[in-house]
Amino acid sequence: MRVLTVVGTRPQFIKAARLSRALRQAHEELLVHTGQHYDDAMSASFFRDLEMGEPDVNLEVGSGSHALQTAEMLRRLEPVAAEYRPDGVVIYGDTNSTLAAAVVAAKLIYPDGRGPWLAHVEAGLRSFNRMMPEERNRIVSDHLADLLLAPTETAMGHLAREGLADRARLVGDVMVDLFQWASARSDPHLLQAARERPGYLLVTLHRAENVDDPGRLAAWVASLVDLAQDWPMIFPVHPRTRAAMQRAGYEPLRAVTAVEPVGYLEMVALERHAAAILTDSGGVQKEAYLAGVPCLTLRTETEWPETVSAGWNRILGNDPGLLRSAVTEALAADRSRARPDLFGDGRAAARMVAAMELHHQRNSDMPGAIALRSTEATTS
Repeated sequence: MRVLTVVGTRPQFIKAARLSRALRQAHEELLVHTGQHYDDAMSASFFRDLEMGEPDVNLEVGSGSHALQTAEMLRRLEPVAAEYRPDGVVIYGDTNSTLAAAVVAAKLIYPDGRGPWLAHVEAGLRSFNRMMPEERNRIVSDHLADLLLAPTETAMGHLAREGLADRARLVGDVMVDLFQWASARSDPHLLQAARERPGYLLVTLHRAENVDDPGRLAAWVASLVDLAQDWPMIFPVHPRTRAAMQRAGYEPLRAVTAVEPVGYLEMVALERHAAAILTDSGGVQKEAYLAGVPCLTLRTETEWPETVSAGWNRILGNDPGLLRSAVTEALAADRSRARPDLFGDGRAAARMVAAMELHHQRNSDMPGAIALRSTEATTS
């Protein structure tokens, strides 16, 4: 197979690290970076830590409004895809890069009448918050995709309710593959600041609803400063959050150990050694579960409800006043309690490649021009 993979953010590169490695064992892949994330953390060391090559193509789109950013991705990605002529396109998650690549793949038709199939990794996730651009990106991408690679039974259920069951395959979560790999290598990468502060709380905060509104940001900052009087705190500060805090005059935060964004191995080490994790990141919620560390989600919803049902994650909503009591409760929880394999056994990448190979073979066996996607769905 010839596969075009499109990623645009650090979390997507992290997920692609394992799947691209599995794909390239027997197939050809062109890895395209849209440039949606373009901070200094996307350096050669980042790719070296993940044991993956740098992207083959960088579209260098950069920031902008959702409409402008997505439109520029469409404009720059389409000729790359048309020239490469992939058999299939792989997208990840819920970003504008995902949406743009889904639209390009869905509309691309080759001179012989065929077009590439589209595979969506992390298909079926739903927060049910339509105010989140990510939620809309997920839904559109799932409905355009030909092959839906779902990480959990919950995701499969969401896809079935939307009439997409015939396109869906339960493969597990590729983040489990990578987390297992990284966990065995992460301890030497633990920050000195963390080594000096055992029992620390790990905090990440970056979503627009938390940091772009000055009032809400002020409330979260006040609660974090209050917590830091009693518990050590490590806070890798996202560039978006740092800019918002600087505008509001919150730097430096008293008693909070704020650090620059860290690489993946450093982050896994921080997660594994934390006493508890406070985050508004979907990925960090899941990694907290994999690490066996209690998590408090600073949002009103989650894409990973399984972690809440299992008792390892608590949704705090928009009330920073709940933070102190929630932290106290989380730290008192029994960390030896049950933690089922909700996200698979660490072999998701191999299952994804196998699902793509089977879909590609069935698609290739179809005579004449490519069939309508609705017809493909019934034969996949």
